[in-house]
Amino acid sequence: MKFVAFIVALASATSTIAQQKPEPARPDTGSDLLWKKLENRVQEISDPFDGVMGVAILDLMDGRMLLRNADRVFPAASSIKIAILLELYRQDQEARSGTKEKAKLDDIYTFDPKDLVEDSRIMAGLTAGVTRITNRDLAQFMVAVSDNTAANVLIDRVGKDSVNAMLRSLGLSKTMLRRKMMDIAAARRGDENVATPLEMVRLLEAIYKEKALNKEASADFVKQLSTRKDSYIPRYLPESVQVANKPGELEGVRTDSGIVYASNRPFAISVMTAYDRDERTAGNAISEVALEAYRYFEMHGKASEYGRVLPPAGNR
Repeated sequence: MKFVAFIVALASATSTIAQQKPEPARPDTGSDLLWKKLENRVQEISDPFDGVMGVAILDLMDGRMLLRNADRVFPAASSIKIAILLELYRQDQEARSGTKEKAKLDDIYTFDPKDLVEDSRIMAGLTAGVTRITNRDLAQFMVAVSDNTAANVLIDRVGKDSVNAMLRSLGLSKTMLRRKMMDIAAARRGDENVATPLEMVRLLEAIYKEKALNKEASADFVKQLSTRKDSYIPRYLPESVQVANKPGELEGVRTDSGIVYASNRPFAISVMTAYDRDERTAGNAISEVALEAYRYFEMHGKASEYGRVLPPAGNR
């Protein structure tokens, strides 16, 4: 009987061990090595940069992030216009749902030369008291050529406090619209428009994932932000790649933030610089970081986890 009991116990223990046997370890792949290569290239660009650079790159498919000085506060320059544009679309969405006293995309503005500020290449050419345009037109001027008068009119219409409240609602505590465009006196008081690279990619993530706007408004927003423009992120990328971005320039400052729709692997990127000794070099550095990021995501989007480049689905 004791022998039988021993055999039964041994069989039971063997069964338990078999059940607890771990799955075979998944073989290592080259994906992490490819990511590490991207990290190294970004470091090689940022370390010798004569100024201060912050970088945030976010994989919009799996949430993986590359961060360098990404939580540091930088002057946002015209990249803050992404937040102004988003608040305009958010208010238009609320107005369509019946909320009163909200700015709408089709609201009319009659040009008043008193609104003019520097760097207003489109608005300066309008006819005073005659030219009538919509908020959507103002937004297009603001996005396509970074017209500062158009941005200031939209700030008046949506409200600076509303822009900042929207940013807080998305969990962004360091990105702030503090002044209108070209308000040098406010900037001297320290009321600079500011952001961090990390919060800018989080803002773009909320837009991409339709957390800030509904599906229809999100698509319209991205389409407008994707207007081709002279900017740093798309400079070295293939012209066929859609980029929804807004660059910014101030003395000693260059920035660009946007969504790059690499095939099968879209990503958000924000590169911000300050204390730039050579602004042209700063712009080129942003373009180089964007190109390295694009190369990683473009390859990652068409290759298997082991690095084999596969034909598109449906092809043999």
